[in-house]
Amino acid sequence: MKKRRNYSADFKARVALEALSGAYTLAELSSKHKVHPNMIAQWKRKAHEGMPDLFARKNGRKDADRETEVKELHAKIGQLTIENDFLAKAFGK
Repeated sequence: MKKRRNYSADFKARVALEALSGAYTLAELSSKHKVHPNMIAQWKRKAHEGMPDLFARKNGRKDADRETEVKELHAKIGQLTIENDFLAKAFGK
């Protein structure tokens, strides 16, 4: 029984970009890279569908990271305020 071949993400991206460029047909790319044309078509479709997310995800991720950081900082400020109030009462200031 033949073992499945695993392709790296870099290889898939290069082949998908070649397919998207339209410089070669799927058959030509298939013989050039020794990959079945259906596999190249799948990679091409995934690359095409994922393009909008590639650009949107960057800004969305920054906003989500920023919101998380702000929440953590607000929690830390609240904790430090409580500790300051407790210590002020403990030392009678």
